[in-house]
Amino acid sequence: MTVTASAAPVRHEQLRIRGLRIHAQICGEGEPLLLYSGIWGEVGLWDRLLPYLDGFQTIAFDPPGIGRSQMPAFPLSMWGLSEFGTAVLDEFGIESAHVRRLVLASTSFGGFAMPGSLEALWHFIHPRSYHPERLERVAGDMFGGRLRKEPELVRSMHIRRPTDTMAALYRMAPLFGWTSLPCLWTIRHPTLVIAGDDDPVTPLVNHRVIATLIPRARLHTVRGGGHLVLLDSADKVGPVITAFLREG
Repeated sequence: MTVTASAAPVRHEQLRIRGLRIHAQICGEGEPLLLYSGIWGEVGLWDRLLPYLDGFQTIAFDPPGIGRSQMPAFPLSMWGLSEFGTAVLDEFGIESAHVRRLVLASTSFGGFAMPGSLEALWHFIHPRSYHPERLERVAGDMFGGRLRKEPELVRSMHIRRPTDTMAALYRMAPLFGWTSLPCLWTIRHPTLVIAGDDDPVTPLVNHRVIATLIPRARLHTVRGGGHLVLLDSADKVGPVITAFLREG
């Protein structure tokens, strides 16, 4: 199916990967750019950023158990979850994505990282937080940044709760007992780390650690930005990302 989300055509596909139905999306034309979403992220979450990625062919997918993708029989490890990205590329016949450069945004290195606000994390995992009316009320405390003053923006961000408790537990499973901290120094690609200074979920200090330990990384801090800085401030970070990817 092909629709038009912005200036570029968007194609949605149902793929079969490791016995699971995986919903994927391709948008635009140009060098392939693989997009990995956050813990509850569906492909629609990227809609606000896509217009700023002109000149790239973006590939995104709903992780297993999220959105229109089937839930696996057993929880996935972080390694297993990461392999779905390359499997999606294989299904589309794409040999490689933009592997020369890496962009990390509103993220963490897992174990040993500075934890986020307990209030934000409670809203994050509570099923009722994702009811449309309640989500708008808690968006500021939950995500910080621009949503503290403009919580109504959350209505258009495709943020939905997991289908049930089991789906939520399966999706959170890769986060437990995992850390990339000992491996960060092995990443040799130029890396752009993006963070808001008002992120209650993944505090700024974690991004500073990541940018310090990855040899060729640099940190871009968005003043007043929250956990969803890629979405609520796409006009600020989109051009920064595109310029970085086109360097060299």
